[in-house]
Parts: sequence; structure tokens; C-alpha cells
Amino acid sequence: MSELTTMVLQSWLEGIEQLWHAITNPSWKNSISLLLGTSLVVWVLESWRPWRKGATFRRDFFLDAFYMVFNFILAPVVVLNVLYAGVHHLFQNGIGSVPAFNIGSWPPLAQIVLLFLVQDFTHYWIHRLLHRVPWLWNFHRVHHSVKEMGFAAHLRYHWMENVIYRGLSFLPLSIFHANPGDLTPLYLFTLLVGHLNHANLRWNYGPLRWILNHPTMHLWHHMKKLAEGRPHGVNFGISLSLWDHLFGTALRETPPHDLELGFEGDEHFPKGFVGQNLNLRGPKAG
Repeated sequence: MSELTTMVLQSWLEGIEQLWHAITNPSWKNSISLLLGTSLVVWVLESWRPWRKGATFRRDFFLDAFYMVFNFILAPVVVLNVLYAGVHHLFQNGIGSVPAFNIGSWPPLAQIVLLFLVQDFTHYWIHRLLHRVPWLWNFHRVHHSVKEMGFAAHLRYHWMENVIYRGLSFLPLSIFHANPGDLTPLYLFTLLVGHLNHANLRWNYGPLRWILNHPTMHLWHHMKKLAEGRPHGVNFGISLSLWDHLFGTALRETPPHDLELGFEGDEHFPKGFVGQNLNLRGPKAG
């Protein structure tokens, strides 16, 4: 058996073991438990005080629930664990070690904050690429096929986006030798912000809106008709709005109640999971 085959099989087995442990041992540090708990909390919030009135189970709610299971639970086992193992193998046996800054002696909180800022900054620019590069947009438009916002819209994206984000983030993050310890609070924070960004809530967090992404700001990002002079869209920040304000991509006004969501030509886009993930040709980048 080749070294590559052994690596793939080992990654799958480890992923299945981790998944089974997460399912059978619920706890507040368990990623699946955090996902389900956070989803329930935000769903209750948007059902209790919805911005745009509608059914509790909005259009495509169950499609997005399936995306949640696939992208957050199944894809890491099937794809991402193998990707991580492959990249690690490449760096260890091909490219060699990356020059690094040793921050392992820093306080754990300082390490977590730095890693978060580097990751979110990197993700901001990756997100802009997804809108500007046509073949990347063909993956990203799955996320923009959402027609009604709700927390679960956070979870609808093409599985290749995981590969793109994680793959392109590997090098920036790998230059730091870090040992921050428990990353559960960071995972929970980014998950909660992502859910709230897509929730049916009219929130902007007051003064914190200049730093944190929020529901009313992110709604503009999903508008179907792009703002004048913004041919590739606005508000690309993932967890932080800071980057949009710094790099001139922020649209700050409160969006209208009836803002149409989607992308040009989305009426011809498949409505189901399989069709959306196999349809890789279509309109130009948004």
C-alpha cells in the first residue's frame, strides 16, 4: 500500500472516530453540540423578533439544514481531514518548513486573538476573490442562491469553499508557532457571529458595528442588484466589518425591508443540493 493511500485511509478512520465520539459524547466543548446549540439559540431569537415577518420554517430551511449536516459534519470526515493530512505531508516532505514566528510563549488569549485576526483578514481577501474570479464564483454562488435570510443560510455553501478557505489560509497561519490551548471559545464566537450575520434580525450592535460584522450589514452583501459603482459587491468581512471599513468595501446604510436577495440569473440556478453542487457553469462573477 502506497504512503498516500495509507495517509488517506488513516485520515478517514481518524475522522470517523472523531465524529462518532462527538455524536456519542455531547458537551459544551463538542463542535457538533456547539453547532446545534448555537443554531437553536439564534433560531429562537429570529423566530421571536423577526425583522421580516414570515414562517418560522422559511423557504429552503430544510435544504440549508442538510447543508449544515453535510458541510459541518460529513465534509470534514470525507474531504477536509484528507486535505489537512495532504498539505501537512507536502510541507514536511516537499516544500520544507516555513519560516515562523514563535508566539508559543505569549499568553494564550494573546495567541488566540492574533490567530483570529490573521485568519479573518485572510478570509476577507479570499471572500473578495470568490466574487472576482469567475471559476471561484461558480462555487460561491451556491451561498448566494439564498432568497430569504435566516441563520441556516450561513451553512449553505459549496463544499469546495471549505477547501479554498482552509487551503489558502494554511500558509498565513503556518508562519506562527502557536500553542494557545483550548480554541473552543474562538470556534463558538465565529460560529455565533456567522449565524447572526445571516439571521432574520435587524441588529447592528451600535458602536461595535465598526468592528463586528452584523445582520443588517451582511444583508447588503446578499443583494441581487449590486450597488452602483460596486461591480463585485460589498461587505466582504466574515466575522469583522473592520476590513470593509479599512479597504473601502463597506456599505453602511440600513437595507430596505424588501431588498431582493440572490444573483443575476439565479432563476435558472438549480434548487436542490445535488444540482447546486454539480452546476459549475453560469453567470459571471458577482
